[in-house]
Amino acid sequence: MLQSSYQEKVLQLHEPVTFSQEQKTSLWLEHVLFTTYWWVGLLLSIVPWIVWVLLSKKASRNRLFYTGLLVAVISSYLDFLGTQFGLWIYYYEVLPWLPAFIPWDWTLIPISIISLIEYKPNLSPLLKGIIFAVLSSFIGGSIFTYFNFYELLKWEHYYSFPIYLLIYLLAHWHSRRDQFAPFW
Repeated sequence: MLQSSYQEKVLQLHEPVTFSQEQKTSLWLEHVLFTTYWWVGLLLSIVPWIVWVLLSKKASRNRLFYTGLLVAVISSYLDFLGTQFGLWIYYYEVLPWLPAFIPWDWTLIPISIISLIEYKPNLSPLLKGIIFAVLSSFIGGSIFTYFNFYELLKWEHYYSFPIYLLIYLLAHWHSRRDQFAPFW
């Protein structure tokens, strides 16, 4: 009995969510798709990967790609949580069905990190992480806010600094794994 009552309440909550998503998709189709914002988002999702493939060392590409994939999954999940908890909102998504901003989570953050890992490999990872966190939190975030790609609702740019630093350090550690051998 208790379980069916719970399931009924979840179903009742799900209906307005589905309706809301349908409304958002309609708005996106009418006001976002094929606009300058959409094209910029699409280009930011694709072009950095092409440039990275052309400029990266072939011998490191596989290892760094897996590191970039890890970064993309982590940043997408954290971004998903931020949008679901109402900390920020995106206005011009490349795809309206994902609550995260694809160009940022799946391209700009991973490409920035794997490029920093590849460039000057003997430089301190902590220093590189701080540089990445400063650039992402304060400059990148401010640029995307200025151009209205997203709006901070219950969040400040400086909250992101330690998160970006930890993501960079985790990515650096991951990229140094020896053929993904067990580490304990």
